This record gives sequence, C-alpha cells and structure tokens, in this order.
Amino acid sequence: MSKDRTRPQGRRDPRRPGAPTSRAATTSPTTATTPPPAPTPLRRHHHRPTPHEQFAERLLAVLSGRRPVHWMLGHTIGEAYEQLVQLAPRTPLRTRGTLPVVRTCGSFHPRPGVVEAFASIAAGEQVRAMAFRLEQGRDLRWRCAAVELGGDRGDPVAASCAPA
Repeated sequence: MSKDRTRPQGRRDPRRPGAPTSRAATTSPTTATTPPPAPTPLRRHHHRPTPHEQFAERLLAVLSGRRPVHWMLGHTIGEAYEQLVQLAPRTPLRTRGTLPVVRTCGSFHPRPGVVEAFASIAAGEQVRAMAFRLEQGRDLRWRCAAVELGGDRGDPVAASCAPA
C-alpha cells in the first residue's frame, strides 16, 4: 500500500485560513481591486521576572503565612533569616480575607552584586511597604541579606516590627 492511499484526502476549501486564494475568488465586480490588509500577528512580550521580583514574591509568601519561614533557609544570609523568624508570626500581611499581592517592585543597584529592592504589597484596601537587600554570592546565586516591613504609622519599619 502506498502512502497516498492511507492518508486522508486534504481539505480543499478556499475559505480556510491561510488558503491560497485566486483573485477571482476575492474580488467581485462591485468591490475594489485591492486585497484586504493582512492581519498582523499579536506579539506577546514574555516578562522574565528579575531576581528582586522573584524574592518579593517569595518573601510575601512567607510573611503572609502561605509558606513556612524555613522555606527561605537556603535563600537567606546573615541576619535575614532571623528577621523573617521575628516578622512572620506578627506581620500585618497575615490576613484572613483578601490574599496579599505584590503591586509594584523596584530596585536600586548600589554596586555590582547587590540589589536594594522595595515592593508595595496590597491586600484589599490596605497597602504596605516591604524593603529587602539581595546579595549575589560567588556561586552567582542571589540571597536575601535583610528584610524590613513598613506599616501605616509614622515610622514605616517600627510600625510592623514593634512588639504587640
């Protein structure tokens, strides 16, 4: 048996997308002789998150109670892990209603291998500030070196870090 006999016959409908069309099929005596413009494909820009954007999401997951603090063990250096241990149980991001999300995230690069980042966290009508520092190790992995959480009173850090 040959290949042609086992394969189903192709569709020959001139109306299918991408089908070659003859000029007689696309024009009529009452229409213009110029063909319609070809549709332009939509371009989707895939945004690859930066290290500080990834860490903002990771820190929010811990500070909102969605992930345990030890989830950040390999992603912290210095006092950052202890800061998370202190902040996580009493953070205002632990809400029972609206799930907090990262609204904006920005960064400042004081020198190569260091990123000082900030994020605004929204949970319904409430907006909080988060600041953190990332340092790149010799293995080229980014690790969190410091975390601060802002509140809605005068001193943004003291508002959420003060004992309750």
